[in-house]
Amino acid sequence: MATSDDRTPEPGAVPGTPAGRPTEPIGGKPAPAATGRKTTDRTRRRKEVGKSRVGNTWIALIVAAILGIVLLIFIIQNSQDADVEMLFWSFSLPLGVTILLSVIAGALVMALVGGVRIVQLRRAVHKP
Repeated sequence: MATSDDRTPEPGAVPGTPAGRPTEPIGGKPAPAATGRKTTDRTRRRKEVGKSRVGNTWIALIVAAILGIVLLIFIIQNSQDADVEMLFWSFSLPLGVTILLSVIAGALVMALVGGVRIVQLRRAVHKP
């Protein structure tokens, strides 16, 4: 009768595993030597890195730069003077600047209305 020490392992078998059991690495992926590619800590880290705040900030800066360029082109192309009268003020500005100031004023009014609504909701949540 043969003992377990007398048996010779099959080629590629892992010592201590039953002879019929496959020798796949943990996780079911082939070992780096089997694929022919070297995997280093650097390539593993590269795969694990996802989105970050810095990456999102760079994307936001690029989008803002593109919008700034488009806005600059708009202002340069609309450089005709426009007469503006508001209450007791009267002045002349380039048309592009006038439209830009109108958009900024509208955004400030929208932010004010949104801010008031946020304050109302916070008060409703924190009421005893």
